[in-house]
Amino acid sequence: MSEDREAFLDRWSRLKQDREREQEQETAVVPVEKADAEAPAAPLPPVEELNPDSDFTPFMDPKVDGETRRAALKKLFADPHFNVPDPFEAYSEDYTGGEPIPMEMLRTLNQAKKLLFDEPDQAAQAAPSAQSPLSESASPNALQAEIPPPEAKDVAGKQDA
Repeated sequence: MSEDREAFLDRWSRLKQDREREQEQETAVVPVEKADAEAPAAPLPPVEELNPDSDFTPFMDPKVDGETRRAALKKLFADPHFNVPDPFEAYSEDYTGGEPIPMEMLRTLNQAKKLLFDEPDQAAQAAPSAQSPLSESASPNALQAEIPPPEAKDVAGKQDA
């Protein structure tokens, strides 16, 4: 019984070839019908006279020159209606022109205190407390030389004997 049945791939190939033949016959008939149905295209309106309410569909025909299509689209999108930013787009607004921080608030910020506002009283008070009791002419390298290095430890973390 399985011998009189057609193999799957053979059947598939035959049906595909039949379908291709049918499509070729249909396409052979269609150009004759299209030739009768084609009428001369209506002339396009001048691009200068277009406004946002005009019909732009004739400019989208594939037979229209690309430069003419671009000119019509430029005319369409030049309307202020299309120049409105999307309020839900995160980067559509300019956030660089905001109000500056008032000086009273700026003085309360710790980083601004250090960078912008040199307060001589606090700097003068901090300088004598930071100096060592040795001498004022001692260099920082000399102070570091007097500090003993930390004790070396072995791999297990115990001090060397």
